[in-house]
Amino acid sequence: MKAEPDSRVVKGKDVKFSVDDFEVAGTTAWEGVRSYEARNIMRDKMRVGDKVLFYHSNCKNPGIAALAEVSKEAYPDHTAWDASHPYYDAKTDKDKPRWYMVDVRFVRRVQHFVPLAVLKTLDAHDLEYIRDEHKAAVKSMALINQGRLSVQPVSQLAYDAITLMGERGGFATEAGAKRKRAEKEQGDDEEAGGRVTRQRRKR
Repeated sequence: MKAEPDSRVVKGKDVKFSVDDFEVAGTTAWEGVRSYEARNIMRDKMRVGDKVLFYHSNCKNPGIAALAEVSKEAYPDHTAWDASHPYYDAKTDKDKPRWYMVDVRFVRRVQHFVPLAVLKTLDAHDLEYIRDEHKAAVKSMALINQGRLSVQPVSQLAYDAITLMGERGGFATEAGAKRKRAEKEQGDDEEAGGRVTRQRRKR
């Protein structure tokens, strides 16, 4: 399930909801979903106790930030007929609700943030705890192939892979990899310079 960690104002209201906000809230209604496919997943498939990956979306470094679970099954999203709400829908009817939401409970942050960039290039990361079936499951995720959907199904194998990554880490983000390469190159230069200096002293 996706949320935006950075401030973005829609109809005068900030729709930001980061992992920090989620942790403080504890439990939240997953309101404002206006995609029929995402609605159908919440309304028809989500059950109390279902595990949830909380995903930072529409930001510089998107990825999984926390684990959560469904605490209440689908019920009408009353924000759809609230004219002051950013996702008000004038065509909805209280007697025949169009939009639904579930309640989601915060469980815990992942120890290692799992970036989308890493999931997309999982084959390139040498993670000994990730099996081939994990990689195949991640590769087939809607997150990789249908990224814009705000609520997505996740297979058990993909969930297991991501929770393992969140627990054990060991992968480098692109920025981290560049930083490590730069540090290594700097170290090599300093070491080479030191050898030259020592050689000169011997002369």
